[in-house]
Amino acid sequence: MKILVCISHVPDTTSKINFVENDTQFDQQGVQYVINPNDEFGLTRAMWFKEKQGASIDVINVGLAQTESTLRKCLAIGADSAVRIDAEPLDGIFVAKQIAAYVQENPYDLIIAGRESIDYNGGMVPGMIAGILGLNFVTNCTHLSIDNNKATAEREIDGGKETLSCPLPLVIGGQKGLVEESDLRIPNMRGIMQARKKPLSVLPAFEAAPDTKINTFYKPAEKEAVKLVDAKNIDELIDLLHNEANVL
Repeated sequence: MKILVCISHVPDTTSKINFVENDTQFDQQGVQYVINPNDEFGLTRAMWFKEKQGASIDVINVGLAQTESTLRKCLAIGADSAVRIDAEPLDGIFVAKQIAAYVQENPYDLIIAGRESIDYNGGMVPGMIAGILGLNFVTNCTHLSIDNNKATAEREIDGGKETLSCPLPLVIGGQKGLVEESDLRIPNMRGIMQARKKPLSVLPAFEAAPDTKINTFYKPAEKEAVKLVDAKNIDELIDLLHNEANVL
């Protein structure tokens, strides 16, 4: 079984976010980047298929040279090879077209992506990959097993969970639950050394134009100062809730 895991190179949630050029561009100065958490859950599940069922794992990213450190970490975790499509990921459809073009030339049984990345939270790429390629697709996936050529997937829906089955090939949008956080792997020294010898291919971008343009960014308004009310002063609390918060 051949597995392709789509990897996003995203800012660590502890990084301080700023914008430049009249709030039209993200300021990357001093920002620490990591594997998108939903993608890391998918990579860890792929490792399970590699160890239990002999699957091979490739990872792919649409990005510029600075994303290679993230791909090298994926190789250190256990992926067999990496592909970087040399282009700035301008929007979701652009990224999906790049990955789909690669898959059309290099078919896979299973394509795993995070249901969304934690930077732009578009949640579009895995579904658009499946749509372009005409493949089965399951998003919000919290469990996946494969027996011969049949996949059984579980996904979150409003008010519960749904179990589906379908033949391969398949695209999934994975999330927490596909594996537990305790199952995530930290590269060890042996994995890091092996990663240096594993192939990381850089390919030119497929000719495609983005369909959207970012006009401006803005940060959420700062929260107002908290007013503390003595637990015994119920009348003051009621007055604040009624006249200032307008919730009573």
